[in-house]
Amino acid sequence: MPAPMPAASLRPLRSLSSLLLATAVNLALIPAPATAQTPTQATTYDLVLLHGRVIDPETKLDALRNVGILNGRIAAVSTEELHGNRVLDASGLVVAPGFIDLHSHGQDPENYRYKAMDGVTTALELEVGAFPVAPWYASRQGKALINYGASSGHIPAAMAVMHDTGSWLPRDKVITDTPTAAQQAEILADLEQGLREGALGIGMGLAYTPRETPADILPVFQLAARWREPIFVHMRNPGGLTPGVVDSLQEMIADAAITGAAVHIVHINSMANRLTPLALTMIHGARTLGLDVSTEAYPYIAGATAIESDVLGPGWQQKLDITYHDLQWVETGERLTEESFNRYRKTGGKIILFTNTEEMVRRAMADSMVIIASDGTLTNGKGHPRSAGTYARVLGRYVREEKALTLIEAIRRSSLAPAKRLEAFTPQMKHKGRLQVGADADIIAFDPNKVIDKATFENPAQYSVGFQYVLVAGHPVVTNGKLDESTLPGQPVRAR
Repeated sequence: MPAPMPAASLRPLRSLSSLLLATAVNLALIPAPATAQTPTQATTYDLVLLHGRVIDPETKLDALRNVGILNGRIAAVSTEELHGNRVLDASGLVVAPGFIDLHSHGQDPENYRYKAMDGVTTALELEVGAFPVAPWYASRQGKALINYGASSGHIPAAMAVMHDTGSWLPRDKVITDTPTAAQQAEILADLEQGLREGALGIGMGLAYTPRETPADILPVFQLAARWREPIFVHMRNPGGLTPGVVDSLQEMIADAAITGAAVHIVHINSMANRLTPLALTMIHGARTLGLDVSTEAYPYIAGATAIESDVLGPGWQQKLDITYHDLQWVETGERLTEESFNRYRKTGGKIILFTNTEEMVRRAMADSMVIIASDGTLTNGKGHPRSAGTYARVLGRYVREEKALTLIEAIRRSSLAPAKRLEAFTPQMKHKGRLQVGADADIIAFDPNKVIDKATFENPAQYSVGFQYVLVAGHPVVTNGKLDESTLPGQPVRAR
């Protein structure tokens, strides 16, 4: 909206024409609302999906429909036959809104390919985030297969201010040194600058910045509250020891209550492990009392991190309740020994940690509050299988095989739920996560009887199967189950 005119500059308008001109100028500055086209026999759409089982998690539509797309938006959802310049036969397929991954570290062409083949149309880096934010967005403009976005990252800002030598997560200064008051002020200023540049809230990883005290973190929550944007946080401590997940979750809930900030707890299953039911009960309780707290999970019994980070610092075996053999070196797939652990910790690199049980993963998948998010990244084909298979695994294993949740519920928690988590401060998200007239044409069509993940811990770089079509802004990026990189339609997602 234009800024109000200073009082001294107000003058009576001398004619009706002046009044009309002023009104037109102001209205021109207001974006026009999305309009839907009523389908007619004469309408020719840019693209049509015919005869699919259309599921919209917001309206609960679940019926055979035809979908017409114009100018990157859904223009028709109809029982009538539609005509298009391009027609895709979705017979036997579920047609649903594209999935929105709130926790996707892999923000490059390699990872976008695996995301698209897993039904993801929007991948966001909200835990670690980005710093500086503006160049992060600029480097991806016009080069992305799917939609992308990032939070203003506390970890990278702290690493820059404190001159930590880590490449992605801290490995020295941020781990060993207590930030000074001046450094704290600079980190806060950097976070706020990121918010000015459109970052999607604030990303924070307290397990990776161990010298930050609760008193240091409270101002970050106050900053988020002033901007009315959430904090996406990896809590301090996992597991059932003291301090552990209960203490860490209590800190986050208390800070949300004190400041009024919204907080999203990342990967609750890999933080709580055997205490997952208790952690979920705590979050449900906070939400019942009106606090804006949410959480997410991925469908695997193992997590991953950088071996040089403080997560695997002294005492890790007791804190995580695991041994060397529960660690898998990403580069080779080998299980570690004390000797190989010490050797790799000096060089640095990705490690997989088998800390959870299938029972706890299933509990998280079955909880209607829990958003599905991957926490994934691949580098030259190496990484965690969640990077490539999270959403197909939910649909294939936990919906079709184990019936831990229904199909429409899995779609809701992978599309509408993450969109609604962001839409209060990111108007773009009001048009995502839905399959209805006026929504963005970020659409997936998959075979519910065949969709499944193929990525494994030994070979994570394997595309999921079953997603026949994936559209981003109406442009196919997966066609007949194969990648289609003839266009790069991905758009940035920014806060207001």
